[in-house]
Amino acid sequence: QIKLVESGGGLVQTGGSLRLSCVASGSFFSVYGMGWHRQAPGKQRESVAAITRSDITRYADSVKGRFTISRDNAKKTVYLQMNNLKSEDTAVYYCAAGDSLATTWRTWGQGTQVTVSS
Repeated sequence: QIKLVESGGGLVQTGGSLRLSCVASGSFFSVYGMGWHRQAPGKQRESVAAITRSDITRYADSVKGRFTISRDNAKKTVYLQMNNLKSEDTAVYYCAAGDSLATTWRTWGQGTQVTVSS
């Protein structure tokens, strides 16, 4: 059973950058599809970015061109580089592990808060 721990959240001004990290414990990290999701107050959780076992990436339209997901299998870590942050990016960000195509999610981290101030 894989376990996930996120870090890197914080308070940043509009236009700033943050890099989130998600470290996995357990075996076979490289076979998992990985994803980042977020949930803002009063809203449903939404998918932000995903990366498959084969390093194919997908992004929500709202973050395309600003966010980049990547993975380092040797470090069992997935990253989310967030640039040009906007106030609407404020949310709790969750890392998730799932099937190799990153379409369904089985394991979630505890979340990390990202707050973008104007």
